[in-house]
Amino acid sequence: MEIGTTGAVGAQSLFSMPRRPGYGTMGKPIKLLANCFQVEIPKMDVYLYEVDIKPDKCPRRVNREVVDSMVQHFKVTIFGDRRPVYDGKKSLYTANPLPVAPTGVDLDVTLPGEGGKDRPFKVSIKFVSLVSWHMLHEVLTGRSMPEPLELDKPISTNPVHAVDVVLRNLPSMKYTPVGRSFFSAPEGYDHPLGGGREVWFGFHQSVRPAMWKMMLNIDDCVWQGC
Repeated sequence: MEIGTTGAVGAQSLFSMPRRPGYGTMGKPIKLLANCFQVEIPKMDVYLYEVDIKPDKCPRRVNREVVDSMVQHFKVTIFGDRRPVYDGKKSLYTANPLPVAPTGVDLDVTLPGEGGKDRPFKVSIKFVSLVSWHMLHEVLTGRSMPEPLELDKPISTNPVHAVDVVLRNLPSMKYTPVGRSFFSAPEGYDHPLGGGREVWFGFHQSVRPAMWKMMLNIDDCVWQGC
């Protein structure tokens, strides 16, 4: 499967999925137990904003803390009852538009630091594009089959990426993310490996387009951390 990107509604292509040639007639049907779960996606457009945090090159964990503090601090003036989701880098999605100027807005955010010394950040938010989940439904159901388009961009307008960010937002805040997996510190058990290393258990999560629907793949995994 080739994954591409899309901009505003219908502007660019999503991905190319091979059509099923037909149904078999030999053998007998069997039931399979798989670690994939169907994801129901509302037919709507979501709003993509580019987030720029200064100082930059901070870990994703710090970026998430900055954005979470920003949403809480500017709840009355900007975010209201909106609950944006953030990928820890550049992409922030909302179900409704934010009341910011077309040129964007600059916000000052402060996080508490060690020894009582606060850490100041400057956050810039700018609208990028609508991301169409309508078109995603059309492609998944076979009613639309655009050609794939490969674009290497730091901020993705691919609706599959938007779905993935939505489903990863809460686990990223609750657990320790490592790559595409999430882990939690041991509670009530101890698995030391020596040298200050220990075993953490967690789960791998990824969103995959499938025939007629989006699927969420979940796997158990183990991390040897220190």
